Amino acid sequence: MIFEQFFEPDTSTFTYLLACEKSRQAVLIDPVECDVEKYIAALQQRGLTLVYTLETHVHADHVTAADTLRKRLGSKSVVHRDAGALCGDLLVTDGIHLQVGAVDIEVRYTPGHTNGCVSYFTGNRIFTGDALLIDGCGRTDFQQGNAGQLYDSIHHRIFSLPDDTLVYPGHDYNGHTVSTVGQEKRGNKRLGGGKSRAEFIEIMANLKLAYPKHIDVALPANQACGNLAVKQSA
Repeated sequence: MIFEQFFEPDTSTFTYLLACEKSRQAVLIDPVECDVEKYIAALQQRGLTLVYTLETHVHADHVTAADTLRKRLGSKSVVHRDAGALCGDLLVTDGIHLQVGAVDIEVRYTPGHTNGCVSYFTGNRIFTGDALLIDGCGRTDFQQGNAGQLYDSIHHRIFSLPDDTLVYPGHDYNGHTVSTVGQEKRGNKRLGGGKSRAEFIEIMANLKLAYPKHIDVALPANQACGNLAVKQSA
C-alpha cells in the first residue's frame, strides 16, 4: 500500500493518502481546501487516480477539499449518513467496507466528538479523525458531542484492536505523527490507565475550551462538502 501523511499547520490537521500499488487507485482522508494543489501534485507524481475523499466527520476547524477535488478530479465524497452532509456521494454506516484496488478500508462508527464521526481501519492502521488524538481526544461540547458516547466509541471500536495497531489522528498540536492503540490505552491523559467512564465524563466537563475560531465558516461549508460558494456566503 502507498501511504503519505500531510500536515496543514494553520489548523494542525493531518490528511492521509492511501493507494493501491497495482490499480493506482487512491483515497484522501480529511483533505483540507487550502492544500488542494499539494494533493494533486502528489497524485500526479505517483501516477494515482483519486477515487474517494473520506471524511471522518463534518469539521469545525477547516474547510474540506472534498467538493473541489470532486469537481477537478471526479472523486466521490464519503461521509457518515448522520454527519449532516447530505452532499456526500456515499453516505456510509458502521461496518461498510470500501475497496480501493487491493486496499480494504473498514468504516467504524465512532461518535461522541460529533454524532457523525467515523474512523477508517485498514491493515494495521486506524485513522481516528478527532475521536482519539495522541494523548488526548476530540472535545465534546458542541456539534452534538457526548462524552459518554465518545468513551464508549473509543473503547469498543478503537481500544478493542490489537495493541500494535497504528493510530493516525486528525490533528496533533505537539509534533507527534503516529501512536499505537497500546500506547493510548496506557498513557492517554484523558482515557488511559483504565480511567472509568465517569472519570472521563468529568474530565471532559471541566476542560473550559475556547470557542472554535473557524467554526462559523467551516461548519456551513463542510455541511456542503466544502462547497466554496457556501463558504464565501457564510
